Amino acid sequence: MATAQHNLTQTTDYDAKLERKQSLPSYTNSNANANGTSAATSATTSATASWQSCYYCTREHFKTIADFVNHLRSRHCTREGGSFVCRYGFNGVCASLPLDGVSDRDYDAHVSKYHVNQLTRESPPEWGVYSSAQNLPAVLNDPQRGKQSNLFTKKWGEQFVERSQIPQSSRLPDITHADFTVYLGSIGKRYRWHERRQQQQQQLEQDQQLTATTPTQQQQQHNLADVPVPEIFLKSQLQLHHAATFAKVFPNYMQSSESSSCTVELQQRGRHLQEQLSHYLDIVEVRIAQQVAQKSAAFFHAMTTQHAILAEMQLAAEQVHQLRASLAQLHGSAVVDSFRVMRYAQRRQHCYATLDKLRLMATVHKTQPMLQLLLGTQDYVAALDLISTTQEILAAELLGVHCFKHLPMQLGEMEKLIDKMLTTEFERYAATDLNRPLTDAELETDSVCAEEDKLVAIVMGLLRKQNFSFVQSYQQEAIATIRAIIKQLLIELLERGDRELCLTGAGEQSLDLTLNEWLTMLQRASHALHGILERIRAVVSIMQQTADAAAGGSSPQHAVNLIDSEAFLSATHHEQLSGQLQQLLQAVCHYCHERCANIVSPQSLERCAASEEELLQLSQLVRDFSVATQNICGAVSVPLELALKVQASRYAQRFHAERKQKLALLLDQERWRQVDIPHAFQRIIERMADGDFEKQPISTIDSHNLANVNGIGNPVLLVEGKQPFALVSVALLLIQMLYEYGASAQRLPLLATYHARNVIDLLRCFNSRSCQLIIGAGAMRVAGLKTITSTNLALVSRALQLVLYLLPRLRAHFESMSGYEAIERDYQGHIKEIEHKIHGIVSERIVAQLEAWDARPPIPSQTFRHISRHLVKLHEAIAGVLPETQIHEIYGVVHSNFKDKLREQLLKLNIYNNGGPQHGVVTSELTFYMETLRTLKALPAAQLDNGILEHIWLY
Repeated sequence: MATAQHNLTQTTDYDAKLERKQSLPSYTNSNANANGTSAATSATTSATASWQSCYYCTREHFKTIADFVNHLRSRHCTREGGSFVCRYGFNGVCASLPLDGVSDRDYDAHVSKYHVNQLTRESPPEWGVYSSAQNLPAVLNDPQRGKQSNLFTKKWGEQFVERSQIPQSSRLPDITHADFTVYLGSIGKRYRWHERRQQQQQQLEQDQQLTATTPTQQQQQHNLADVPVPEIFLKSQLQLHHAATFAKVFPNYMQSSESSSCTVELQQRGRHLQEQLSHYLDIVEVRIAQQVAQKSAAFFHAMTTQHAILAEMQLAAEQVHQLRASLAQLHGSAVVDSFRVMRYAQRRQHCYATLDKLRLMATVHKTQPMLQLLLGTQDYVAALDLISTTQEILAAELLGVHCFKHLPMQLGEMEKLIDKMLTTEFERYAATDLNRPLTDAELETDSVCAEEDKLVAIVMGLLRKQNFSFVQSYQQEAIATIRAIIKQLLIELLERGDRELCLTGAGEQSLDLTLNEWLTMLQRASHALHGILERIRAVVSIMQQTADAAAGGSSPQHAVNLIDSEAFLSATHHEQLSGQLQQLLQAVCHYCHERCANIVSPQSLERCAASEEELLQLSQLVRDFSVATQNICGAVSVPLELALKVQASRYAQRFHAERKQKLALLLDQERWRQVDIPHAFQRIIERMADGDFEKQPISTIDSHNLANVNGIGNPVLLVEGKQPFALVSVALLLIQMLYEYGASAQRLPLLATYHARNVIDLLRCFNSRSCQLIIGAGAMRVAGLKTITSTNLALVSRALQLVLYLLPRLRAHFESMSGYEAIERDYQGHIKEIEHKIHGIVSERIVAQLEAWDARPPIPSQTFRHISRHLVKLHEAIAGVLPETQIHEIYGVVHSNFKDKLREQLLKLNIYNNGGPQHGVVTSELTFYMETLRTLKALPAAQLDNGILEHIWLY
C-alpha cells in the first residue's frame, strides 16, 4: 500500500509540472481576455449613469438627479448635531467621507462630486458572515457594548456616556462548578478514551508520512505549506472582469509607458508574477497530493468492490425481467375479466338511475293537481313545501328537461298567489274575530278565539313564506276595532239624552256631559276594552305557539293542534317575531289607555269639578284597568295615569286654593285673643300626634263659631297630656286644615304629593301673614286693634310652636315634603324674632327709667317702682301663654340688659363700691328689684339670689 501511494504521488507531481509548462501561453491569452472584458465592462458602466439607480436599494430607480440626491439624504445620510454624515457605501460607510460630518452645503458638494458624477460604477461586494458590523460572540459576551450610535462615544470613548447597569435576573439560578460534577464524572472516562485514540491516530499518520516521503521531499512540502496562498485565489468566483479584482491579481500591470526602461521593467515584473503564480500552483498541487495520499485507501477499496457491484446489478436486472413477465400473465388472466364485470355493473347502475329519473319526472308532473288539493284543505305549509321542493328538483336534477321548461315560472306564480291568498284570509279572519259582539258571558270566558285551526293554518303559511307583515295588519285592525267600540259607546250614551252633538272621526270628544256620565262612560269603555284585549291576547298567544312550533319548539301546555312539519323558522326570525307580538300587545294596550285618557282629559272635563269621592271612584277605575292591561301586555301604560294625575292635580289645587283663601280671610279678621279649645280639636291633635288621619275631620268651624263655644272646652290645648298651648281661633282652624290635608292624602294616596307641597305653602302663608300682622303691626289696620300687646306676641309664638311640634308628624305622614327644612327654619326664626320683640319692649322702658335715675332717697325710688311695675305687667301678659322655660329666657335677657344699663348709669354718676351713702342706696334699690323678680319667679331659682349686689360692680 505504501509503494502504491508513493507511485501515485510521483505521477501527480509529473502531471503537475507538465501542465505548468503548458500554461504559460494560456496565461498570456487569459490576461488579454481579462483586459478586453474589463474594457467592455467600463464601457457598459459609463453608458449607464450612476445616479439612475442606487447600489444598495436595488428596487429604487430615478429619473432625475434631484430624486437621487433626495434619496441619498433620506436613506443614506445621518444627522449628528448640525453636521451630516454620508452613509452611502458598504456597511453604511462612505469611502470618500467615512467618519467626519460636514455642513449642509458641503454635503451637497460631496454628493455631486463622488456619487452623482461618478464615472465608474463598482458593483457592491457580496455580503458574507464577515461583513457584519459587529460579530455575534462579541454581542453575547458583552451585551452592554453595542454599536456606537453617539457622536461623543465615537470620538471620546464609551466611558464618556454613563451606561445603565443591567441588574442580575432573579429568574436565573446561580450556577457553580458543583452543578457540573455529575456530568464531568460521567463524561470523563469517555473523554480520556477519545484523547488516547486521537493521539494514536495522529502518531499513525505521522509514521505514514515519514515512510512515504524522503527528507528532501518533506522539507520541500514543509516549505510549501508555510507559504500562504492569497485569499483572492481561494474564492469560489474569481471575477477578473472587475477592475478592482484585476488590479489585485496583476498589480501595476496596466500602466502604459513609452520609455524602453519601463518596458523592460514591465517584462521583468510579468516574469516575476508568472513565477509567483507557478509557486502558488505548486503549493496547491502539494496540498492536493497530501489529500489524495490520505484518501488512497478508500480509492483502492472502491476499485476492488466494483466487480461485485456489477454482478449484483446483473442479478437485479434478471429479477426485474421475471417480475414483468409475471405481471403480464396476471393482467391477461385476472384483470381483464374483472374490469369487464365492473363495466357491466356500472351500466346496470346507469339504467337504475334513468328509471329513477323517469319516476321523478312523473312525480313532478303531478305537482299542480296536488297543490290544488292541499289548498282546498287549507294546508298552506305543505303546499309551499311542495313548491319549494319541486323547484329545487327542477334546478338540480331535472335541469335541461324540455317538457318542464315552463314549470318553474308556473310554480313561482302559484307561490305569489298563495302569499296573496294568505294575506287576504288573515285580514278577513282578523276583522271577523275582532268584530264579534261582546256579551257579559264572553267577557268572563273570552280566552279561546273562534276557528282556531284556521288561524293556525294561516299563520303557519305566512311564517313559511317569512311574511311577518301580518302582525302590523292585526295591530291596525285591533286599533280600528277599539276606536269603533269607543265611538259606539259614546253614541249609546248620547242617545239616552236630548243632546245634539257632532262626533269626530275618533269619536271620543264631546261636550256638556256631567261628571257622572263621564265616569259611567269610562267604566263601560274600560269593561269593553278589557274584553277585546283578552280576545287579542288569546289570538296573539296562538300566534306565539304557532311560531314556537315552526321554530322546532314543543310544549305540552300548548292547546293548539299544529300541523306536522319540520322546523323552518330560524332562531333569529323567531326572536324577531316574538318581539313584534309583544310590541303588538303593548301598542294596543297603550292605545286603549290613550283613548280612555281622552275621556278623562282636561278638555273633556274642563267644565266639571270633581269631588273627592268622584276622584276616588275615577282612581279605582284607572287602577283596575291599568292592572288588567299590565297583566295582558306585561308593561305599564302611562297616558291614563297621566290623565288621572292631571285631574288629581286640579282637585288638589282647588282644595288648596279654598283653604288658603279661607286662612287669609281668617288671619285678617283675627283679634288675636285666647280662646277655649273644643274637645273635637283636642281629639284632632291627639290623632295627628299618633299619625291617625283615617277618621273624617269635624265640620268646618269659623272664628264666629269658636267665639260661641268659649266655656265649652278646655282653656288650653294639651299636647301629649302635659304641654299646654294657649291658642287663638285661627291657629285652631289651621290645625283643622292640616288634618284635612292629611285625611285626604290618607284616603287618596294619589294626592299625597300635591297635598305635601300645598301644606308647605299653607304653612309658609300662615307664617308670613302672621308676621306681617303682628310684628309688622298690620292687625292694627286690618282688624282694628289699638296696639300690639305682649299677649298678642305670646299667642302668635305659641301657635308657631304648635306648628313646629306637628311638622315632623306631617312629614312622616306624607313620607316626603320638599321644603321641610326651610319652613322649619322660618318658624324658628319667627319665634326668635317674637321673643326679641317682647323683651325689646320691656328693655326699652327699663332703659328710659334708668337714664332718669339718681342714687338718692326715697328708697325704693320712683324709677325702680316703675321698673317693677313693667316687669309685673309683662309677667301678667305672658305667664298664662308661654311656658316657664321661655319666660325664664325672656326675663333672662331683660335682666342682662338691666344690669348693663345700670353699670353705665353708675359709671356716669361716679358711684363705686366704697361703702358710702350712694353705695347703700344702690344696694337697697337692687334688693327691691330682686324681691320683685322673686315674687314673680321670672328667673330660675339659681339666679334669684343676691349675687347681683356683687356682680353689678364688676366691670
